[in-house]
Amino acid sequence: MPQNKRESLIFTIMMCFVMVLWMSFYNVALQQGRFGPETLAAGWLGFPIAYLFGMCCDWFVASKISKGVAFRFLVKPQDRPLKKILCISGGMVVVMVVLMSFYGACEGAFHTGNWAGVPAAWLVNIPRNFIMALPFQFLIAGPLVRRVFRAAFPEGKVLA
Repeated sequence: MPQNKRESLIFTIMMCFVMVLWMSFYNVALQQGRFGPETLAAGWLGFPIAYLFGMCCDWFVASKISKGVAFRFLVKPQDRPLKKILCISGGMVVVMVVLMSFYGACEGAFHTGNWAGVPAAWLVNIPRNFIMALPFQFLIAGPLVRRVFRAAFPEGKVLA
């Protein structure tokens, strides 16, 4: 886990990249009804703006909410690191799915012109995204990014 603000920023950049890229591919595949090269191309094309929005949501909203809830109600500073990781990561997924599902609904409305359908699309997107994002975070993205982060930035090497 990151030990200071600078490490948190680097970790957030890495984690957000992996999660937003994967979820972009996933959502394009849902829209197209299949997964193929055109899915990857469309997901990659929409990725930069989604990544910027996701980074802002993650850094300014989701991390504050999830850490606040986790440390107020779920974990104590002396708890095992795994418990902290699971509580904070799970909270981040919940908040980010709600925010990014709204982004996706608005992006869809931008392309189709159907702004009246945003609330319904948002509500449909939330559970569809949650069932992919939570397991992906816990089983793939979280362990992968933590391993790469600590390999690239050993503990105590990034100054505050």
